[in-house]
This record gives sequence, C-alpha cells and structure tokens, in this order.
Amino acid sequence: MKLGVNIDHVATLRQARYQGLLDSPNCEPDPVAAAGICEHAGAHGITVHLRADRRHIQDRDVERLRESVLTKLNFEMGNTPEIVSFALRIMPDEVCIVPELRKEVTTEGGLDARGQFKTLEATVRRMQASGIRVSLFIEPDLTQIEAAHRLDVEIVELHTGAFANAEGPARRMQLERLIEAAEQSAAAGIQVNAGHGINYRNISELHVVPHLEELNIGHSIICRAVMVGMEQAVREMLALLPR
Repeated sequence: MKLGVNIDHVATLRQARYQGLLDSPNCEPDPVAAAGICEHAGAHGITVHLRADRRHIQDRDVERLRESVLTKLNFEMGNTPEIVSFALRIMPDEVCIVPELRKEVTTEGGLDARGQFKTLEATVRRMQASGIRVSLFIEPDLTQIEAAHRLDVEIVELHTGAFANAEGPARRMQLERLIEAAEQSAAAGIQVNAGHGINYRNISELHVVPHLEELNIGHSIICRAVMVGMEQAVREMLALLPR
C-alpha cells in the first residue's frame, strides 16, 4: 500500500497569516518545501486540491509543485471549465475529481458519478486523451462504482469519512461497505484508493479492506507535523501501512 500526502493544510496555515501577501519575504510555510520533505521521508506521492475559491492552495503553488515533485502529483479538482483547463495546462500525473461546495470546510462526501455522468464523461475523456490518469472520489456505493466503471476511469478513491466518524456497530458496517466496494472495483479492473478522515489511530482497521493500493492522507499528518515535524510525521504514518 502506498501513501499520498495531501499538503493543502500547509497552505491553510500560510493563508491564515499571509492571504493577499504571498509576495512577502516573510510568507510561510511553503507547501512546495513541505512536499519535498514528504518525498524525502518516503511518501509515494503528493496530493493537492486547487479549489475554485482558492482558500488554501494557489495556482502558483501547483505550478511550482509540477516543476518539483519527483514522485507523483495527484491533482484534486472540481469539474469546472476553469479548473479543467488549468489541469490540462499543468499536466499532473493523476487527477481526482471531487465534489466541491463553497460552505464546506473541506470536501465532505463523495462525487455523484451516476447523476453527473454526462458532464464527467467529457472531462474524463479530455484528461485521458492528454495522458492523465483519472480518479473519482466516490462513496463506497455500488451504483457509484458501476458509474465509474462505465466512465472507464482508471481509479476510484473511496470516501472513508463515514467510516472514520462512526463508532461501534456502525463503524463495522461502514468497514463492510468499504470491503464490498473495493471488491467490486477491483473486479471491474479499477485501481482502489481511499481517503478522508484517516489518521494514526484508525488506519490499522483499513488493513482488512482488500485491493487498496493507495491512501491519501492530509489533515492528520499535518497535525502531527506541528508536534514532531513533517518528516517524522510522514515516517510514522508509513510505518502503519501494511507490509
């Protein structure tokens, strides 16, 4: 299993002090420098989400990341004309299409691939024609996986938020949903990734989910990095992945 580190919240910390002042010589922390530390620590990829409202990551951050990332750049994006055009200009290794709501603190819930099939199909084809692998961030729901299969995407990223927030029998039920969704995805020839709400405490529970190839984790690693540094935080998470 591989680890992709989402560095969005490094930019969140920067924007809290330097929003509108990115040319300041005192502007910090630098998401690009953070990405380099993550790679040095052993991360298998860097994930970044350029939101329409630019609340954390900025265009220039992504441009610099494309120039510097040595592993894999996974670009999370809403399915809007502006961001689609940006992705095709930047040419990340992968794009992960996510839902995006202005009022949410961060992405909550999976994409409705079934309901948005037509608009997604056009974007998927444009990305694939340019050589970019496409992932859909979806709920562990069989109808959504069927839609992803019909869209012929290479990857699904299963939303693990409901699992992470549940307790007791409800948590086990959510884990069973992830297992079933992973099995169906793999049977359809789709790579299975997962993300959202995964932390140092619950990651071991995901070891029973079959076919998982990559976990994308951001907030928990950045929180830990505040205490022990980015390199140590990434190494600690890597140590919790199944061998």
